[in-house]
Amino acid sequence: MFRKLKLYVLMAICRFFPVLILMLLEFHSLSTAHEDPSYIKVGVILDMQSSVGKVVHRCIIMAISDFYAANPHYRTRIVFKTRDTKGEPLRALSSALDLLEDTELQAIIGPESIEARFLEVLEHKANIPVLSFSTSPFSNQSPYLLQIAQDETTQFNGIASMLESFKTTNVILIVVDTGNGREMATYIVSAFQKKNIYVTYTFLMSTSANNEQVREELRKLQTMKAMVFIVHLPPSLAADLFFRAKELGMMSEGYMWILTSKTTNLLDSMDSEAIKSMQGVVGFKSYFPASRELHNLVSKLRKEHYTLNPYIEFKELDYNGIWAYDAVYALAMAVEREQTSELSSKDNSSAINGVSLLNHMLSITFHGLGGEFKLVNGRSISKAMEVVNVIGKGDRRLGFLMTTGEFVKEIEKPNSYSNHGLESIMWPGGTTILPKRRSLQTNGKKLRIMFPSSSRFPNLAKLNVDPRTNLSSVSGFSGDVFTAAFNALGYGVEVDVTPFNHRDITYSAVIDKIAGKEYDAAVGDFTITANRSIYVDFTLPFSDLGTATVARNAKKSMWIFLDPFSNGLWITSACFFLFLGFVIWFIEHPTNEEFQGSRRQQLGTTLWFAFSTLVYAHREKLQNNLSRFVFIVWVLVVLVLTSSYTATLSSVLTLQQIGMKDISTGLEGLSPLGGVAFDKLKVFNANLSKIYTAKDYARVLTSGGVDVVVAEIPYIKSNLALYSAADFSLIKTASTTNGFGFAFQKGSTLAREMSTQIARMREDGTLKAFEDKWLKRQSAVMSTEFSSPSPKVLDIYGLRGLFLISGVSMVLALLLSIIHLVREKIMMKKWRCILRRSVDIQVHDLSDEESTI
Repeated sequence: MFRKLKLYVLMAICRFFPVLILMLLEFHSLSTAHEDPSYIKVGVILDMQSSVGKVVHRCIIMAISDFYAANPHYRTRIVFKTRDTKGEPLRALSSALDLLEDTELQAIIGPESIEARFLEVLEHKANIPVLSFSTSPFSNQSPYLLQIAQDETTQFNGIASMLESFKTTNVILIVVDTGNGREMATYIVSAFQKKNIYVTYTFLMSTSANNEQVREELRKLQTMKAMVFIVHLPPSLAADLFFRAKELGMMSEGYMWILTSKTTNLLDSMDSEAIKSMQGVVGFKSYFPASRELHNLVSKLRKEHYTLNPYIEFKELDYNGIWAYDAVYALAMAVEREQTSELSSKDNSSAINGVSLLNHMLSITFHGLGGEFKLVNGRSISKAMEVVNVIGKGDRRLGFLMTTGEFVKEIEKPNSYSNHGLESIMWPGGTTILPKRRSLQTNGKKLRIMFPSSSRFPNLAKLNVDPRTNLSSVSGFSGDVFTAAFNALGYGVEVDVTPFNHRDITYSAVIDKIAGKEYDAAVGDFTITANRSIYVDFTLPFSDLGTATVARNAKKSMWIFLDPFSNGLWITSACFFLFLGFVIWFIEHPTNEEFQGSRRQQLGTTLWFAFSTLVYAHREKLQNNLSRFVFIVWVLVVLVLTSSYTATLSSVLTLQQIGMKDISTGLEGLSPLGGVAFDKLKVFNANLSKIYTAKDYARVLTSGGVDVVVAEIPYIKSNLALYSAADFSLIKTASTTNGFGFAFQKGSTLAREMSTQIARMREDGTLKAFEDKWLKRQSAVMSTEFSSPSPKVLDIYGLRGLFLISGVSMVLALLLSIIHLVREKIMMKKWRCILRRSVDIQVHDLSDEESTI
């Protein structure tokens, strides 16, 4: 019995033990909840006079209330110490200093904007987290400064991508004239430059500017022929700007306005009249996904607003309020973690608590009203942005800018092909067509260009006049390039051609007219120079760069091998060969059997020996020292003759450098060539003649008026295209000029846009096609058999010393040989006389003997 009772008791204890444990835990929880929580002081710095400040303050209060209602067991409670800046930066600064004096303060929320002096104070004095609503990036290095709002610079790359898709290359930037505004301008310019988009002008709008000042600045923008405007202003200034822009007709068709989130985030707070003046504007704003929590917060704020202000319409929830709500949630969680952390202790100083609290803030991640809340390097992570179009009483969603930089229509399915891009945009003026570029005003003004009328080089610049309408059009290489590039821009503006004659006005004077805004552009063979670029803007060169030299081709002949020597030198050389043979024969004949025989044999041997010395192929051996001496001297002459002949013949058959000081040179008469061109081409302008037309080129070269013509390569190609490759050839080039370009007024966006088109035409082969059409030679684009003016031939005068030495040696040897021969004959005659006398004496003696006998 006792055992059964003991078993029943044990079973009961096991059954009710879990319940007992739960009751103990609940009792401990209730006892803990009734303990006094730790109160954590947090400073709040807001402009309580502004609607934004009021909404942010209400969101902060609601956030802390909602948080502790959902977490009643937390040991910490945040209490706020609020400071009203009344919209004055100095008050914000003094409020921050006042709060930082409180050693029990653990964090600061606000203000709405961060000024440079405020940052400087925080960088040196703040040892606690400062949660800022500023959307501007912080330039200081303080780790305690946390940016809970979305960094507005993330949208600038998206705006640049949008402009790039619109093929926009030039924009006007409008920012507020403050330190922050100027800093943002640098970020915008940097982002645009990556896409080759240029900010041609920046309008710094003062916060104190009156209506007339804004009008005057907008009129200035109109004179700049601006079309695309990027606006980075607070809502109040943006409203004033668009009021004045609408008055001046700048919210009509043809204009493009793009707003940053600085305005668009607060678009709902702007009055209806301001919205009416902004019709057709495209804006970027922060995106908050719809959620039940966000809906509940808006409902609470709306009820509270109608309770306090029943006759005032409730605007949409301010974006700063959502960021503040999430920031307070994150701060409350961080405070609780820091309080319960084993690392914290009661004797920790404010600085230590600040570091610990900061680390907890940086580690917190949760899904709040504004999406994912996470701080990376003290900044809120990048999120998708909404792209809207101001239409009617509000805005219409066009799509989203993703963090990857691409645009999608719906954020839920970004990878869908049909989802790429944006919805159609309603631009100012109520059109869905992309505004045309307004580098030219659409008020009936034509593009006024100056074009050469004279047919100096018709394949470079040719003016066509319609006899029925008397309207002028341009063609030729430069004319076709201009027409193709300008039509590709899609202006739809008529071109008014004003011809000019080079005899009446110089090319430099035409440039002066463009600089004086008498005309919009100069089209034709205008050389790009540094001096001209001071007064006008040139496009990229559409022609070859540099200068070239052209010369007439030498006449080809079957007797070209005779050209190296003059006729006199040929005759002299032949005579010396014959004279050499005679001298050698005269010296060797008496004693050398190889030079003896019949007369025919002696003549053949002599001629063979003489001319075989030219190639050192003689077989006969010389026995006399005089003939050997003559032969050695003659071999030296032959060596010099053959070497000179080979060198001169090579120069005749190949390209010879034009670098002689005594040649006569023709120069393009209207070209701005200077001494640099002559130096690089090694052409000296002592005998300089100016020529003006392609016919002049041919005339002066064929008639012998000049040896070469120096001009820019397009002129040379134009000339060569008119004549056969057998007549003239390009023989030398040098990079001394910048080629031809179209000249526009200084600051004109057309120069940059036309340059883009010229670069495209060069890449896709269009420019090469135009060059082949107008500048290609009939036989070849450029002759490969380059010839030069005939080189200077060798004559007897140049080698007279050599022939003199050889001649003297031959004559001297001949004289010595003759003297020797005469001497031998005299000696022979004497010996004969002696022998005759000896014989006569012997005969006389014999006769005497016989008579005696």
